[in-house]
Amino acid sequence: MRKIRSLVFVLQFVALSTFAQEKLPFKNTNLTTEQRVNDLVSRMTLDEKISQLMDSSPAIERLDVPEYNWWNESLHGVARAGYATVFPQSISIASSWDRKLVFDVANAISDEARAKHHEYLRRGQHGMYEGLTFWSPNINIFRDPRWGRGHETYGEDPFLTAQLGLNYVNGLQGTDEKYLKVVATAKHFAVHSGPEPSRHYFDANASDLDLYETYLPAFRTLVKEGRVYSIMGAYNRFRGESASASPFLFDILRNKWGFDGYIVSDCGAVTDIWKWHKITPDAASASALAVKTGLDLECGSSYKDLKEAVNRNLITEKEIDIAVKRIFTARFKLGMFDPVEIVPYANIPFSENNSPEHDYLARVASQKSIVLLKNQNQTLPLSKQIKTIAVIGPNANDPQSLWGNYSGFPSNPITVLKGIQNKLEPAAKVLYAQGTDLAKGVPAMNAIPSICFQKEDGTQGLTGEYYDNLEWNGTPLFTRTDDNVDFQWDINTPDSRLKMGNYSVKWTGYLIPQKTGNYQISEWSKPFMTVEIETGKTSGGKNRHAPRIRAQKLKLEAGKKYKVEIKYQNFYGDAVAKLIWAEPQDNLLDEATQVAQKSDAIILVLGLNERLEGEEMKVEADGFEGGDRTSLDLPANQVELMKAMVATGKPVVLVLINGSALSINWANDNVPAILTAGYPGQQGGNAIADVLFGDYNPAGRLPVTYYKSVDQLPDFENYDMKGRTYRYFDKKPLYPFGFGLSYTKFKYSNLQLPKNVNPEKDLEIAVDVSNVGERDGDEVIELYLKDEKASTPRPIWQLEAFDRIHLKKGETKIVRFSLKPRQLSMINSKKQRVIEPGWFTVAVGGKLPDNSSDTQNGRFEISGKAITLEK
Repeated sequence: MRKIRSLVFVLQFVALSTFAQEKLPFKNTNLTTEQRVNDLVSRMTLDEKISQLMDSSPAIERLDVPEYNWWNESLHGVARAGYATVFPQSISIASSWDRKLVFDVANAISDEARAKHHEYLRRGQHGMYEGLTFWSPNINIFRDPRWGRGHETYGEDPFLTAQLGLNYVNGLQGTDEKYLKVVATAKHFAVHSGPEPSRHYFDANASDLDLYETYLPAFRTLVKEGRVYSIMGAYNRFRGESASASPFLFDILRNKWGFDGYIVSDCGAVTDIWKWHKITPDAASASALAVKTGLDLECGSSYKDLKEAVNRNLITEKEIDIAVKRIFTARFKLGMFDPVEIVPYANIPFSENNSPEHDYLARVASQKSIVLLKNQNQTLPLSKQIKTIAVIGPNANDPQSLWGNYSGFPSNPITVLKGIQNKLEPAAKVLYAQGTDLAKGVPAMNAIPSICFQKEDGTQGLTGEYYDNLEWNGTPLFTRTDDNVDFQWDINTPDSRLKMGNYSVKWTGYLIPQKTGNYQISEWSKPFMTVEIETGKTSGGKNRHAPRIRAQKLKLEAGKKYKVEIKYQNFYGDAVAKLIWAEPQDNLLDEATQVAQKSDAIILVLGLNERLEGEEMKVEADGFEGGDRTSLDLPANQVELMKAMVATGKPVVLVLINGSALSINWANDNVPAILTAGYPGQQGGNAIADVLFGDYNPAGRLPVTYYKSVDQLPDFENYDMKGRTYRYFDKKPLYPFGFGLSYTKFKYSNLQLPKNVNPEKDLEIAVDVSNVGERDGDEVIELYLKDEKASTPRPIWQLEAFDRIHLKKGETKIVRFSLKPRQLSMINSKKQRVIEPGWFTVAVGGKLPDNSSDTQNGRFEISGKAITLEK
């Protein structure tokens, strides 16, 4: 009876506590967000406040504040959270020059983000990659093609970057007046673009002219026009100050631009302040500096020392309150403390994730992003009546080459080989050969097949032991035979008895190779997996980023038994466990040559992928270092393959899969047709086949300059824009910014612009565009300005407007542009932003202006006195 009374008392206490929480002002949806945030923060202890300022924020149960993890990614699809639609990488979709497309893609991504988040909540999950705060887009300027993370950006031009980034933010954050769909984060503020190996201690310097005319404009647009709600600081210093604790940069954000969201550090950047930049002596002082300067949220754990900083009088609780209120304002704006019935985005069904509709949008996005670089003698489109075609190259049938970094996992990726098979078979024969590795020492890797595994009892497969804890403790919940280790469990678990985020698996047995030779063996997992082979070699390890292939090189003998143990831990959704290898390959080039000789034409698929270029990574290959590139050439083994294919005398079409510019000089001189698809996403293969065989007329334009050689560039660490990008590059490139061909032809005429311009009013410009070719197609109209009488150095040309339109054969449309007064301004010698009297040349066409007659040119004059604008 006493136990029953105690139980009744506990239940009554819980009920009263819940009732009290429901009556707290911060639970009242009729109050303003500010009132609710102030009430909640006022009830928190100092320790509770500090705990909320790091990316992994624990629950405050007494206040009914749920656990929340701020780290999520959505660069070109919801990343690292199970199956998701994977759209073209940022640099690839930038090639579309299509604002609406970028908005539609971002809207689809945020639909999937909401659907996933609420499904996780229904399963009681609050972990990493499960929230609504996304660290995208990356709007840094791709100033140098050697930067390994450049493919995360929208290219080298500030205006193009600003316009595409703006539409991406609008698609992510939604249009509701009260609630944010998700939070977008513009990164990395503000002067940041490599080198990767030195990013934790490098000091970037740029003149005011370059700062305000190149590095800041896109951020300004996203803040002032897009109302982006989060900004991420960079790792490096800028002018001696940490970019994550810079009074100068944060003053621009908060006071000059009126940014009212929160600022988050890149992961570990606060530690960099004291450990690598040596700005402060320890974590407490670095954390105090960061919070006082305006860094609200830390990705990392240095902020745990804020309590020590308070005790040392380095910071006050009142100063900490400012940061706490900013991040909780974001959570309230996301509807995290409101009934789901009144939050419009909370009821998006899970079926929106990875839906057929989004899959089709991924195909459209990839089609629009393909750039035709060369088409000698109208080699393309190819005839579907072709009898035999060879698809050759290391990127021809590698799904990983479709997406680039910060990617989700597509449930049905379409490689180039698969896309061409879909297009032609069974009417035509499609042959395939890999031809060569991606780079010397970087081979293609695949799941180890079951035939190569054996259990202790001599039967095929591995013994899998599944534990209902994270550390393989005690007796396994169950044991079974697994054919191999090749699992993608999505946001589910291997068995309904296991709970997401709280299970581990151990596989044991023997590895028995079928060939003698040199192997590379690795894991590809999320979150963590390790592999041990009886030779003593171990691979894998803890890695909070996307899976990266860290291969062990082993010499193995055919038929010999090697004891193997694979251990996997699951800390969050998107469970992947794969044991992969590269088998000995001695005759790839000969095999490719034999396949090519049997064909009527060759589709040669070369380029790069995220194993070669990316974020602070280890790569052992010539031309690559730390994720960056030291050469702009294709890997030498790929060039060897290309020359061998051309030597067969068969027609060759080169398809480039790449996230940065390539110096394909030999290809330009010797291969009749070349296109680049970037990292085209899950539907890349189908989209490429659509273009190759004429079912889609390409219209993409390069968002970066393709240089002839790295020798044309200044030093990589120099952040001065002189000699970089089309705006300041005075040599002849291989392919210029804004370049792209079509299967039809367009003509420009009747350019209309005023002779004299009022610098306080919008400038209206119009031009007629006609499709004078034989096919329907899209055209990208590019408008450039040249300041002909400036008092300080100006860009050679400057993109200030663009549009993408569709024209039927023989159709003409009038395209109108409206330029804002700020677009005529510049930074003068006094470091002021002014509109000076003088005159501008205007060029409108389908490419960067040159001496040809393909563009419409005109000029206008600005008279009167100089006008000063906000910087």
